Amino acid sequence: MLRPAISDQEFAQFQRFIFDAAGISMSGAKKALVSGRLAKRLDYCGLGSYGEYFRLLSSGKAEDEFQMAVDLLTTNETYFFREGRHFEVLREQALAAADRGREFHVWSAACSSGEEPYSMAMTLADCLDKRTRWNVLGSDISTAVLARARRGHYPLERARLVPRPLLQRFCLKGTGEQEGTLLVSKELRSQVQFAQVNLNEELPRLGPFDMVFLRNVMIYFSKETKREVVRRIASTLRPGGMLCIGHSESLHDISGELRPVAPSVYRKPGTGA
Repeated sequence: MLRPAISDQEFAQFQRFIFDAAGISMSGAKKALVSGRLAKRLDYCGLGSYGEYFRLLSSGKAEDEFQMAVDLLTTNETYFFREGRHFEVLREQALAAADRGREFHVWSAACSSGEEPYSMAMTLADCLDKRTRWNVLGSDISTAVLARARRGHYPLERARLVPRPLLQRFCLKGTGEQEGTLLVSKELRSQVQFAQVNLNEELPRLGPFDMVFLRNVMIYFSKETKREVVRRIASTLRPGGMLCIGHSESLHDISGELRPVAPSVYRKPGTGA
């Protein structure tokens, strides 16, 4: 079926749509991405143009389709142990908490399909003994990627940075029809909770957390949206808690509350109990 091209006006409508829904500022370079990801939805809904699809989403009568469009426009590929230095910091902070006899709670605030929170869980399960209670929360605006995250089933290529001892301990390698995939162990999956959270809105009751990962997300936000998101995130950190952002990101002129302690790592002042 020959699909219609997306016009500049229609693309502008979807730029506003995803900004209003998720706080994401989408550049003109994403026009082909929007067209490609939404084309099948036009077919599914029997619509002849992207403008008609936008009007359907704006009508308030298609909540499931609205969420589908948000899922399609916000989903990003990721992999296990991305930006590995942050997991070293996570290990250091977890061991320090254990030495003080404290529980340890962490949040992957834009977890996509779950590789990041499972990487966090592998790190904590490896370095903490059973006397230290810990948990990991993974959240995303997309219900589709959260469903994949809960399954914990991935292409094996996404685990290329997982240390071999952790891969052998916490992952099951697929065979037969599942060859080329891995399944995160049931025991580890039980240590990770997932929830839909829109960072562009006031947060539900969360925390307090010892560490939050908010990585490679703010590059899509306007400066004012970044300020609001970081303010909300900071409110969930305990005093002394850490925020890790992407290596290509910065909180310069964004937050006066958090203090840099290492490249892309920030600390909330104070001392936790």
